[in-house]
Parts: sequence; structure tokens; C-alpha cells
Amino acid sequence: MPSRGKDDETKEKGYFMALPLDRLRSDVRLFVALVVTLTLIGVIFIYSSSSIFALEKYGSASYFLKKQFIYLVPSIGAFFLCALVPLTWWRKNSPWLFLGSLALTSVTLIPALGVKFHGSHRWLSLFGFSFQPSEILKLFLFMYMGFFLERKHDKIKSFLHTYLPLMVIFGITFIILLRQPDFGSVVTIMTTALMLFFVAEFRMIYLLVTALAACPLVVYLIMSKSYRLRRILIFLNPWADPQGSGFQIIQSLIAIGSGHIWGVGLSNSKQKFFYLPMQHTDFIFPIIAEEVGFAGVMVLLTLYVLFCFFGMRIAVSLHNPFAFFTSLAYVIFISLQAVINLMVCSGLLPTKGLGLPFISYGGTALMCFWAMVGFIVNSARAERS
Repeated sequence: MPSRGKDDETKEKGYFMALPLDRLRSDVRLFVALVVTLTLIGVIFIYSSSSIFALEKYGSASYFLKKQFIYLVPSIGAFFLCALVPLTWWRKNSPWLFLGSLALTSVTLIPALGVKFHGSHRWLSLFGFSFQPSEILKLFLFMYMGFFLERKHDKIKSFLHTYLPLMVIFGITFIILLRQPDFGSVVTIMTTALMLFFVAEFRMIYLLVTALAACPLVVYLIMSKSYRLRRILIFLNPWADPQGSGFQIIQSLIAIGSGHIWGVGLSNSKQKFFYLPMQHTDFIFPIIAEEVGFAGVMVLLTLYVLFCFFGMRIAVSLHNPFAFFTSLAYVIFISLQAVINLMVCSGLLPTKGLGLPFISYGGTALMCFWAMVGFIVNSARAERS
């Protein structure tokens, strides 16, 4: 009897959904087209939302637009790099890439090297360019998860050999992120990981215990920092401090409500006139809602739903376990961050400090999102061949 490889064993798990090659090719094209569309929407609304602020602060209405165009160059480069380098290379080097990105992120905690912005040490500056190592860390953390789950597939039910080592890795990663601090990324990464663990068929008791243990830890982390507790209280009643802590979310809701059905028109937002803070980064969605209204918002939501649908369908068609777990993690993570951002801007979640994927201004995040898409395309291409 011929020996079975890991791919054969993993197929028996029922993770995969076989797609005809022409359907897979069509899905990949639609998937990339959706990402291009979202990025172009981002370029349009970065200019629309930031023009007044940029003109006042930098003397040029197109300041942030030009920078975003510059960020597109390494983003497209990252896409092709991840799409063309063989999966075997990524699999072999994923542990070192993860360790390198973890070390780079920890450098932000060194006062002489880390750049402080809005009270957080999340940035490094090299040759006049600032970037967020934590975004690179997310890219390679999920890639390492795919590598780890493939290697430990035959011991997936073992607590000591599989689940505990993963929890140690996440623990070290979260300690570094919380020191920055970046509580929103910790929540997003952990939620993505638990979803992936469920798909990988870890014992449910492990996941339930982890979720229950995380609850008091989250409460402690909120109570230990006054600004986190203030965010929760303001989330519950922003009108308790309308000119202070509740100002941002109130202005966000005003912007969303002002859009009505068809919006006030492109570039005609009033909230961008120094009413809504972070209007081109974390809170770009309210400006979009104000200018294009409910109809435009529904189009945007449809694009994200389609991104998640086609991304999931591509992922579950991959028979390479490393490609499957990594691609699925990327799709879950990007979709989850979009949902969290939209809920925060709508007053349904406390402020997290997470941008809207492919749309919010920010070079490192855009580059890493495009790199994730490149990896998924690479995985699909390898499946076809």
C-alpha cells in the first residue's frame, strides 16, 4: 500500500472544496479585482477626506494623496514578491521571517529608536520613512501559523505538542504588542487565531478554556489603563462628554447620518473641516458615508463581503495545508479588521485604532495587505499547476 503524505491526510479532514481549474482562475481574478477596486476607492477618499487638513498643516491639499501613491509602489512590489516566490521558500523560511519581524517590532520599545505617535510606540524611522513593524509581524505570524499547523497536523489534538507551544508564541507576541500599546491588534489576532484553531479541529475544550481565560485578562487590561476604561465608558454613553472623549464618535455618527440615501456629494463633506479627527485613517468610513450616502455604503459593504466570499472559496480549494491555513488566516484577518473598523465608526464597538483595510491611509498596512493577497494568488497558482 502506498504511503500517504500530509496532503492526503489533510484532505480526509474535510477542509477542502474541490474547484474546477477554470473556476479557481476566475475566482482569483475577481478576488484581485476587488482588492484593486477597494484600493482605488481608498485613494479617492484619502484625498477627499484629508485635503483640508493637509492644506492647513502642510500647505498642499494633495499631501496625503501623493504619499499614498508612493506607498502603492512597495505595495504592488510586495504583491508580486509574495505571488512569484515559490511556496516552498515561504514555508521553509516562515519561522525566521516571523522571528525577524518579532525582533523588529520589539525594537519600537527602545526609546531611542521607536517613534511615538498618538501616545503609542508603534513606528520606526529609517532614512526619513516611518513604518509600523507590527503590520509586518501580522503578515509573518499568520504565515508561521500555517507552517506550524501543517507540521503538527498529526498531533493536532495534543495539548503539550501543539496547543501549548502556540499559546506561548502568542503570549510573547501579545506582550510586545501590549507594550507599544496596541490592544486592537491583540484582539484581532487572537480572534483570527481562535477561528483558525476551530477550522484546524483542535479540541473544543482548549478553545473554550482559552476564551474563558481571556475574559478576566481583557477586563484587567482595560482596568489597568485609564484611557481604555474611558473608551469603554464613552462607548456606552458618548454624550456624557460630547466636547471631550465622546467628541470623535459623536462626529462620526453625525457624518454617517448626514449622508442620508445618496450622500452630499464627493468632496462635499462638512465633517472633514476639522470636526472629525483621524478622518483619513481610522475614521475614513464616516467621510465615505457622508459623501456617498447609504447607497455608496452598501456598495462598499458588498465589496468586502465579496472579498471574504471569494477569499474563503479560494482558500478552501487549496490542497497544500501550509497554503490553506495561511491563506485562510489572511482572509479572516482582513475581513475581521474591516468589520471591527466599520463597527467602531458606527458606535457599535469601542475605539480600537484599526484602519479600514485597503482604504485607510497608511503605507505599511497597505503593503502587508497586498502581500497577503499576493500569497493567496501564489497559492492558487500553485494549485493550478
